[in-house]
Amino acid sequence: MTDHSDLASRLDRIAAALERFTPPPPAPPHFDEAEAFVWQAATLSFLPVTAVNRVPSTLLKGIDGSARQLLENTRRFADGLPANNALLWGARGMGKSSLVKAVHADVQAAVAGRKSKKKGETATGLKLIEIHREDIATLPACLAAMRTSSHRFIVFCDDLSFDRDDSSYKSLKAVLEGGIEGRPANVLFYATSNRRHLMPRDMVDNERSTAINPSEAVEEKVSLSDRFGLWLGFHNCSQDDYLAMVSGYAEHFGLPIKRDELVREALEWSATRGGRSGRVAWQFTQDLAGRLGKTLPL
Repeated sequence: MTDHSDLASRLDRIAAALERFTPPPPAPPHFDEAEAFVWQAATLSFLPVTAVNRVPSTLLKGIDGSARQLLENTRRFADGLPANNALLWGARGMGKSSLVKAVHADVQAAVAGRKSKKKGETATGLKLIEIHREDIATLPACLAAMRTSSHRFIVFCDDLSFDRDDSSYKSLKAVLEGGIEGRPANVLFYATSNRRHLMPRDMVDNERSTAINPSEAVEEKVSLSDRFGLWLGFHNCSQDDYLAMVSGYAEHFGLPIKRDELVREALEWSATRGGRSGRVAWQFTQDLAGRLGKTLPL
């Protein structure tokens, strides 16, 4: 009898020790706290973002076609209509991630404006959720937390790509379309990438050259990009587009500089950077504003 009591006591102590090492379940998300959140994979929780780092859509030049398509797709989704996951791919610094954040702001503002005119309507909104590339494997848990919410969500991954030994793409592939549960009806997935097929070209070529069946060797990974119904390409901008970006920034922020001086300095700046892009235009604007003693409130 004594042996049984001692054993039960030991088991109780072991159970108590295990409970101390077991992390508590994550608190339920409070999506009314903010309009944007960052997914925290370690704690399976959402970190509210009080001020999103973004520029107004009116300042994004040279990408008008892509901007119209993404805005229309997002509007339909916010209105409860069918919409596609979107992959924004192409040249660096051409405003891919800036466009996602700007479109979210425009659509969210429109949704909030409509609802403010309708008294008694349940408060819902369009939320932007950022998930880091290295946390893609936890995407199913992220989506599960949003599935029953009354809000609608854009899950956004910036600079998404996969290398040779990376298998986390399977988590993304399953939740986009192929899994049993699939993507929740209140969630869209937007991603930006420098690669159209989310994997390096030399990897594609190498696997095709060494495989018994080359087409099947890369089909699984290449087909991931097919899960995105909307492909938006971003290409290196022309000189005219670059100068339009610079002029747009200068006008928006009221920078006191003559047109010919602005053009000359902007072209010199791009020459020192070895290229033209929206990022280069913004970096020049920051430098110019600093030299002129002006702040750049967004």
